[in-house]
Amino acid sequence: MRFKVIIPARYASTRLPGKPLRELAGKSMLQHVFERACASGAEQVIIATDDERIRAAAHAFGAQVCMTSEAHASGTDRLAEAAQQLGLADDEIVVNLQGDEPLMPSALIRQAAETLAAHPDASAATICAPIKSAEELFDVHVAKVVMDSRSNALYFSRAPIPWQRAAFAQNRRDLPPDAEYYRHIGLYAYRVGFLQQFVTWPPCALEQAESLEQLRVLWNGHKIQVALACAAPGPGVDTEQDLTRAHELLLGH
Repeated sequence: MRFKVIIPARYASTRLPGKPLRELAGKSMLQHVFERACASGAEQVIIATDDERIRAAAHAFGAQVCMTSEAHASGTDRLAEAAQQLGLADDEIVVNLQGDEPLMPSALIRQAAETLAAHPDASAATICAPIKSAEELFDVHVAKVVMDSRSNALYFSRAPIPWQRAAFAQNRRDLPPDAEYYRHIGLYAYRVGFLQQFVTWPPCALEQAESLEQLRVLWNGHKIQVALACAAPGPGVDTEQDLTRAHELLLGH
């Protein structure tokens, strides 16, 4: 199958300024992300940015760059502009890979694209992984997802869902026996036509309440197909501590 990867990357970051260009194991974080995308089997990998420093760094390691507006509120908006500039057809599949995921397995990037290709009734596809601890389940920084019998997303939340009423009334330190919980991995595949439609919709109430952009898809009556990760996802990078950990993992420590 054919698909493209677009990596939205911005220089500004409240918690970690200049994040895409920070060094990890001898390369910039952005180069690590780019190489993971190239190894996924994508026919084209593009970095979308509004910053000349990122453009120069990306060109230095051989990446194709699409310069986009500084006004975008999200990486998805930047993705849509890049797809438009590149003249991608409505039925083409594009994977949105964030520029702060230097440990994202290439297999998951491909899996997101393959999942969407296999489900023509879905407008987007994404990935989830099992939650193994109550600490992770109750962490508001971890987005949770629940699915129906066909693995379509029913809802995403920062809260523990589904709520185990009887078990949690007794104990919230451990996961209930036989309960299944899933963490949402922020990796998306879209068909370009849907992507261009998505960015015209205003943020919805659920999205604003949870601060989870994917809820806009469900709010507007579209399907998100969810696949169980075929490889263990690595941690993203948001803080100096995350950066140190990613550096150690890339070095094999």
